[in-house]
Amino acid sequence: MTHAPSPIHPGRVDWTGDNPGIYLKDTQDGPWTGLATFFRIVYSPYGMGSGVLLLDQPNVAQGLPAVQNFCISDNETLARFLVDQFFSKFASFKVSSGLGAISYLLATEISRAGDTRSRYQEIVKSNDFEVVMTWEGLGAPYAVDMPVEAGPTKEHQMYSLFLDAEDAHVTVNGRRLNGKIVQRDFAGTRKSTAFLAFSETWMQGQAPGRAL
Repeated sequence: MTHAPSPIHPGRVDWTGDNPGIYLKDTQDGPWTGLATFFRIVYSPYGMGSGVLLLDQPNVAQGLPAVQNFCISDNETLARFLVDQFFSKFASFKVSSGLGAISYLLATEISRAGDTRSRYQEIVKSNDFEVVMTWEGLGAPYAVDMPVEAGPTKEHQMYSLFLDAEDAHVTVNGRRLNGKIVQRDFAGTRKSTAFLAFSETWMQGQAPGRAL
C-alpha cells in the first residue's frame, strides 16, 4: 500500500512573516542605485520584530554618518540574523558592498497605510530618519513554493504570497532614493523589482514527496 507524503513539512521554521521590497536602478542592466526591504516577522528563533534594511548607496561600503546605509528595527538581534543569514544571500544585496557597512538603529515607530489592492505603504521611523516605502499599481496576487535548490540560501524551502507593483519609490526624510524599478529574474519568469511578499515562510530542508 502506497502512502501519500504528510502535508506537514518536517523541517525547522527559521522565520515567517512579511518581507516586501523595492529595488532600484537607473537602467535595466546598470548597478543597483537604491535597495530597501521591509520585514515584519511573527516567528523566529529571536522573537518577533519589524524594520527596514535600506541601502541609499548600495555600492559604497560605508554606513552612517557618511552614507545612509542602515537598518532600523525594533529587534536588533533579529535584524542581524535576517541580514547575516538571509538578506545577504538575496541577489540584489549580495552584490552590494554597502551591506557590510550598515549601521543599526532603534525604531521609534512602525506603521503601514493604504490598501494591498491598489496603493500600499510601510513607514519606519528612528530618532533621525523616516523611511517610507510606497508600492502603486499592485497586480493580482500569486503564490510561490520555492524549492531548496532554486532559493538564495540553498538550505530552505520558501513559501510566500506575492503582489507585483507597476510603480514604487522609497523616501528617506522626504528625499527619494535614486533610480526606478526594473525587471528581475524570478522563479523562471520576469517580475517587477517592487513587490509585496506576505506570509513568507522559510523552512529548513525540502518537503518530502515534492515534484521537482
